[in-house]
Amino acid sequence: MKRSAHPLRQAGRACLPKRCAVVLVFNFWVAQPSRSLAFYKTMSKSIHSGGRPVWAEISLQAITKNLRVIRRHIGPKPKILAVVKSNAYGLGAVPISKALQKAGVEWFGVTCANEGVELREAGIRKPILVLTGFWPDEEKRLIQNGLTPAATRLDDVRLLERAAKSARGKSSRVPFHLKINTGMNRLGISPAEIEAFARLLSDCRHIELQGTFTHFASAEDFSARQTDDQEQLFRTCLDRMRALGVSPGIVHMANSGAICARPSTWADMVRPGAILYGYYQSFDPPHKGQEVQRHLPIEPSLSLRARIITLRDLSPGQGVGYSARFITGRPSRIAVINAGYADGISRQRTNRGCALLRGHRVPLVGAISMDLTTLDVTDVPEAKLGDVVTIYGKDGESSIIVSDVAREIGTVTSDLLCALGRRVPRYYL
Repeated sequence: MKRSAHPLRQAGRACLPKRCAVVLVFNFWVAQPSRSLAFYKTMSKSIHSGGRPVWAEISLQAITKNLRVIRRHIGPKPKILAVVKSNAYGLGAVPISKALQKAGVEWFGVTCANEGVELREAGIRKPILVLTGFWPDEEKRLIQNGLTPAATRLDDVRLLERAAKSARGKSSRVPFHLKINTGMNRLGISPAEIEAFARLLSDCRHIELQGTFTHFASAEDFSARQTDDQEQLFRTCLDRMRALGVSPGIVHMANSGAICARPSTWADMVRPGAILYGYYQSFDPPHKGQEVQRHLPIEPSLSLRARIITLRDLSPGQGVGYSARFITGRPSRIAVINAGYADGISRQRTNRGCALLRGHRVPLVGAISMDLTTLDVTDVPEAKLGDVVTIYGKDGESSIIVSDVAREIGTVTSDLLCALGRRVPRYYL
């Protein structure tokens, strides 16, 4: 079959069995896409997703634009470490990292060796920091693949020195970053261990401290002093290191919330996560969030869409879905889309919130199930089989943004992004 020209690119296609491969073809199984989607108005072809009419669109243009916005916001001095852990928050680490590397990002941040190796094998050559440390014996693999480990315990320093000493073909010292716990109380050496760290490092001949960092617990909360206290404690630790003759190297502490609104924390490098993908934190007080949005205009990168696979007319008093969690109160038209919580529609949205259909908001009704979701489309009488339903993203003048949904159901944006199912084909714009 001859490949057709198409404005979307899909990652990971070669990894799918042929019978399941996602292909782009003319004339989806329903002839006409939703007329309200401007994007599809320009396309004479539709997306055929291997028999499951649900897909995600990730805008690389939006992500690289957000990178430029962050750069303008923080100025030219601090380096930018793009946090692409957890498959770039579920959106696709390889294609996103390639786009960001081309756009000039200086560092990448991942969780484990596997994530870092995946990027190396995909051609990412910029430094990659393994943010959450490593498991004993994993340090060898980090060194072999040119990944930068984070030491979060004193024992990590000993393990790195031993592995670096025995590494073949290593003519230079192996760089690492030190994490200091300043109040998050998850990972990092304690401030009381600074002297012990300095003594230990002085005996190491095969590794070098390249950077020192900490992590804020509540950078978006301006109603409490926790972040101010963490920053002050961190700076005290840095001063103590310098007094002991240890250069901290690249100093970094600012996550997305701190990048948005705490300039004093930008230091030598910042670590954008959610804001890189176009999503703000929930700031306290709320007016701080409004101020951030004026000064840091980022663009959401994810659209999640599905098609109506069936329509059903119900009389009043009929139950919909598992346990009849929704009962019709009027003559109703119920649409079903072939996407559920296995695809990224949180079950917490049962009978809560809306999707978009032909530019209108239509309520999600009944229990969100693993593979299917039901919607009340009674007020959109022109709805028909095959119409595009937008779960996240824009439809005409209306939009549903992941971060807004997260606030509505009491979770965080990254929870919903990472929930995007692996069976959902991702297309990169």
